[in-house]
Amino acid sequence: MKNKDKMIGAGIGLAALAAAGAYFLYGKRGAKNRERIAGWTLQLKGEVLEKMEKLKDINQQAYNKLVDETAVRYGRVKRVSASELGHITDELKSAWMHIGKQLK
Repeated sequence: MKNKDKMIGAGIGLAALAAAGAYFLYGKRGAKNRERIAGWTLQLKGEVLEKMEKLKDINQQAYNKLVDETAVRYGRVKRVSASELGHITDELKSAWMHIGKQLK
């Protein structure tokens, strides 16, 4: 029974990852986002998605904390302006509405 629960949890996590990735690139502002995306933004989003997969309890508060922590690290390591980082952070946080729907 434990394996079955783990498989269901993994499936839900993968569905959420797919939904988040699709929203980032193909949502309402997908065309505009694809034009503006730089290498570091893809790395940031990928890192958030990887860390999200490892979360045991996925909820909005944990997701937002994860996004903030990852963004702070990118602000220190990469040459990113505060406005660009703020925009991407807001975009990632707003994606929770779509991710949360996929988890239900």
